[in-house]
Amino acid sequence: MKKCIIYCRVSTVKESQQSSLSRQEEELKKLVEEKGDRVYKTIKEEASGYTVEREGLLEALDDLSEGRADALCVQDDTRIGRGNAKIAILHQLHKQGAEVYSVRDGGKLQLSETDSMLMDIISVVEEYQRKIHNLKIQRGMKRAVEKGYRPEKNLKNMDQGGRDRKEVPIEEIVNLRKRDLTFHEIAATLRGLGFEVSKATVHRRYVEYIKTENQDLESGEK
Repeated sequence: MKKCIIYCRVSTVKESQQSSLSRQEEELKKLVEEKGDRVYKTIKEEASGYTVEREGLLEALDDLSEGRADALCVQDDTRIGRGNAKIAILHQLHKQGAEVYSVRDGGKLQLSETDSMLMDIISVVEEYQRKIHNLKIQRGMKRAVEKGYRPEKNLKNMDQGGRDRKEVPIEEIVNLRKRDLTFHEIAATLRGLGFEVSKATVHRRYVEYIKTENQDLESGEK
């Protein structure tokens, strides 16, 4: 028995649309009942389908991603969204492993040929993005090692297991910079070591470090 979120949406706050929300809810409750599942939550909202900035939608996605619910039930695919917003939301639901049911289809949501094609394209692009990301990390690490960088000797607290490291190791940034690595390569190298940092963060911390060093030197000279 699946825990289903009933999601009802209309695009305006006109009084005539309130009856549509009630009708959607009734039809969706009947669908859930016919499937032998149960209603976990009912969400109603008045918002454009062309935006993903919908509080009710985000609440539903949170419940699905956290495992509090298993499926999303809508009247039809336009209730999920329209245009690019619909494709983005459908892709997010697919990644979370959530099932989607619609009254129109009398069960599992059936995507149009165009929507299915777009979903396939997005999946392929994401897979290549992951590959490129991993290759950048490997490339940065390889170049750092070639230039004499030994992370097992330089990094402290390497026995922390899989715990996320929140601090940015400025000493390692400076060390890698001295080996002529770019900020992009330094960021990739540190990510490979478990530090979730961006190129911009690495650059900012390095500039802050150099500025502090210069200030200390000036103070010492005085």
